[in-house]
This record gives sequence, C-alpha cells and structure tokens, in this order.
Amino acid sequence: MIAGPRWARWLLAGFGSAVLVFLCLPIVIVVPMSFSSASSLEFPPPGFSLRWYEAFFGDRRWLQAATTSISLAALASTLALLLGSIAAYGLVRGRFRGRPLVELNFMAPLILPQIITGVALYIFFARIGLLGSFAGLVIGHTVLAVPYTILVMTVAIRAFDPDIERAAMSLGAPWPLMARRVLLPNLLPSAVAAWIFAFIISFDEVIVTIFLAGAHETIPKRMFNELVLQVNPTITAIATLLIGVSILTVWAVAVLIRRAGLLGRVLR
Repeated sequence: MIAGPRWARWLLAGFGSAVLVFLCLPIVIVVPMSFSSASSLEFPPPGFSLRWYEAFFGDRRWLQAATTSISLAALASTLALLLGSIAAYGLVRGRFRGRPLVELNFMAPLILPQIITGVALYIFFARIGLLGSFAGLVIGHTVLAVPYTILVMTVAIRAFDPDIERAAMSLGAPWPLMARRVLLPNLLPSAVAAWIFAFIISFDEVIVTIFLAGAHETIPKRMFNELVLQVNPTITAIATLLIGVSILTVWAVAVLIRRAGLLGRVLR
C-alpha cells in the first residue's frame, strides 16, 4: 500500500484517472461514430447503422490495402523476429568490445524520429533500385520492428539459465541441436509476444510507408490519403476495427509474457 497522506493518494488517483480518460476519449468518440447513420462525421450519432462497415468490406481498394498491410506486417515481423532473436542472443551471451555501442545501434530506430528514418531509407533505396518495391517496404518495416523484438528477446534470453545450455552441450549436443531442443522451446512464448509486437508496429506504420511504398497502399497510408482528400466516415469503422485488434493483441502479449514469467523483469 502507498504510504502518505490520504489527500495525496486521492490526488494521485484523480490524476491517473484524468490521464486515462484523456487517452480513452478518442475511442469514446470514434467507436460510436463508426455506427452512425449520418452521411458525414457527426457526434453524437443521430442513429444506428452499419453502412460504414459495409462500405469498407464492399470496397475492393480497402480490402486490397488490408491484404497488403497483413502480408507486409507478417513478412516484416517474421524477419524482425529472426534477426532480432539472433542479435539478442549475441548481445546477452556474447563477450566482445563495443557491445554497448552495437546495442545502441540496434535501438537507433526507437530513438530517431521516423521521418529521419524514412528519408534515409528513401535515399538509400533510390540508389539501389528498391524504392517503391514491396521488398524495399518489407526491409523498411523490418528495420523499424527489429528493436522491439530485441527488447523482448533480450529479457527472455537473460532470464534463461545459461548453465542449462552448457549442460546440454556438455552431454554431446552441438549448439544447433541444443538451440532447437532446449533453448527455443523455453523462449517460444516470448518469441510469439515479440512477433505480435513487431506485427502491430509494422501494420500501424504510416510515415516510412509513405516514403517507400510507391504504388503499394496499406491501410494506414490509405487512411492518411483519404483524410487529405476528404473526411470519409468509413475511416471511423476502420479505426474501430483496428482498436479492437489492438486490444486483443495487447491482451495476448500480456498473457504470453506472464506465461513466460517475464512480467516482473519487464517492469523492472
């Protein structure tokens, strides 16, 4: 229990509640508007209707953007998990000079504004001929997602007793066999959580996508373009669907992290 005067506890609780209400206010507004019968954005809604969900699922362009977003996020998150797990293992188990500098380099996409990353990738991909290609888009999203997989997998690998690895190899198991039979099964919940994190980061990305996508259109990019041209109420339906998916994924990640026994270590 938090020690201190009762008024201080009430003040802290009130401040926390106000912050929570502020963060949830867009949801309170957007979700009801997605079920509005109005032909334009109007709050409160004059009536109930599913017309904007029908507009989304009945529009081939929106469905194509959704397919592109899912494919892109799946590929980028898989690559980010593979590369991030290898990097995390090297950072945790490795003993070499300059390790803090290498770790900082991996975390750079988290520190730098995304518009700087987008401009840098735009110039680089323009020189090597990947600008506007789906492969370049996958690489760009992978660069953004790798730090998140490294953060999760670093905690998981650090929590795994290295003596178990040494015991397996001392019994004659080569490192690939030890990794497949001992290390990976124990890291699986954390790996799934890291993959989900990376998937959401890629799926929601818009700034780097605008720089690199060319003719390829994702859900966030199309939403941005629609807002620039006109305020289309279909966006409220899409936003509601994304909110629901985000809530489910956060719940799944929390369950996986708790199952892996990493919740206390992550909070530290």
